[in-house]
Amino acid sequence: MPGSLPAVSEAAWPKDVGIIALEVYVPSQFVEQAELEEYDGVGSGKYTVGLGQARMGFCSDREDISSLCLTVVQRLMERSGLSYDSVGRLEVGTETIIDKSKSTKTVLMQLFEESGNTDVEGVDTTNACYGGTAALFNAVNWVESSSWDGRYAVVVAGDIAVYSTGSARPTGGAGAVAMLVGPNAPLAFERGLRGTHMQHAYDFYKPDMVSEYPVVDGKLSIQCYLSALDRCYSVFRSKIHAQWQREGVERRCSLEDFGFMVFHSPYCKLVQKSLARLMLNDFMCHPSPNTESGPFSGLEAFRDVKIEDTYFDRDVEKAFMKASSELFENKTKASLLISNQNGNMYTPSVYGCLASVLAQHTPEQLAGQRIGVFSYGSGFAATLYSIRVTQDATPGSALDKMVSSLCDLPARLDSRRKVSPGVFAENMKLREETHHLANYIPQGSVEDLSPGTWYLTRVDEKHRRQYARRSMDDHRPLEAALLAAAEHIPSPLKKMPRIPTTTAGPEVLVSNGDH
Repeated sequence: MPGSLPAVSEAAWPKDVGIIALEVYVPSQFVEQAELEEYDGVGSGKYTVGLGQARMGFCSDREDISSLCLTVVQRLMERSGLSYDSVGRLEVGTETIIDKSKSTKTVLMQLFEESGNTDVEGVDTTNACYGGTAALFNAVNWVESSSWDGRYAVVVAGDIAVYSTGSARPTGGAGAVAMLVGPNAPLAFERGLRGTHMQHAYDFYKPDMVSEYPVVDGKLSIQCYLSALDRCYSVFRSKIHAQWQREGVERRCSLEDFGFMVFHSPYCKLVQKSLARLMLNDFMCHPSPNTESGPFSGLEAFRDVKIEDTYFDRDVEKAFMKASSELFENKTKASLLISNQNGNMYTPSVYGCLASVLAQHTPEQLAGQRIGVFSYGSGFAATLYSIRVTQDATPGSALDKMVSSLCDLPARLDSRRKVSPGVFAENMKLREETHHLANYIPQGSVEDLSPGTWYLTRVDEKHRRQYARRSMDDHRPLEAALLAAAEHIPSPLKKMPRIPTTTAGPEVLVSNGDH
């Protein structure tokens, strides 16, 4: 039966496995979408209103997928006060490929060298924007399995989303999210509640191995996204309904059962349409919806529509976006902070949305809430699952520390450097011309990077890449932390043993340290 779990096995699992800490990295520079509209010669509002985007972050040739992941992992470890020997699994979800054999995860192992810890499972996971979710599921499953050795898992989702000149370019972005996974987590995965849909389609793919740019069928991509959302929501509801039945509860699952709902965000307007789509599903599945008053008021004309015929039905879209506007304001709008200000990060997109919710609410507002998470990757793979926030919102609790570590996200976004559309276009042209070049020294400015950011120093004649970290102290030499193959990186000051097997939660220290 969907959602069924053996009682004996459930009792033996570690309790409340999920996300203990979370760190976000976005590039230090952005372009205004309103200025990009003028530069591209399109109508005013095409990007800002039509797509719902305000700014787009981007990387110079100084940053690649490995440098993004190095930055976000080291920040997570430093801000959490963890030693590298406390990590037993590290997995990267990305579709930004700079080597067809060597994983980004193996590059990150340089961070572990001084600790002497090489017993770290996991490699890279790839399927468009879904790779980060697959890596997160793998980490949760590892902690809940007989393979778990009592240590933390770290999951990294990172990408650089770039497009050739044209209508898709303003839907780019870049960034990385790192998550610490273990038991007794403030954000616990609800067991058995995942609705997944997988299907073959060429909606978005990258067949040209010498280019960063994808091939995109825009209309098909939207249809695949929305159809996957329909299917995943249907499966999720059947599983939670089965759980409720076993508990003696007879009720229907709807949007009202979620405190927050976050989505993979290619652009913000699609997320708003997606919440309206879930309301359409609730309406269609209700045996006798009240169309005289309440949330379904005035929707009687749509009672007999076939849901598979509504992907591009403007009347349905407009009616349900209006009907769901209050739900959007309360459950989803806050999740779009990073998406609106930085753009589509691909694999970390949905986790940037999760971080945005945490950054803009107090622990008391979050405590006990169910957060719905919809992850989508083209090709295509999708899952809708749920996270339950701990009830413990007391000062110093794990939830309090997580919220404290993310509350500066708006300030971080505001501290970035704005560049003109012309400079942005020059950076895109430089990336295009130098992509996968050997014997190359990047031209981008190191001074423009935020303190503590890892960056590419050179690619040698054998395509081997070397990195450095910009000092956390602006007065120290920028090249002081050069990372080459034989060098080590200082581990965090605080050492932490493996997670104890008792029911007590592991102490994770999170602060508003340097970033």
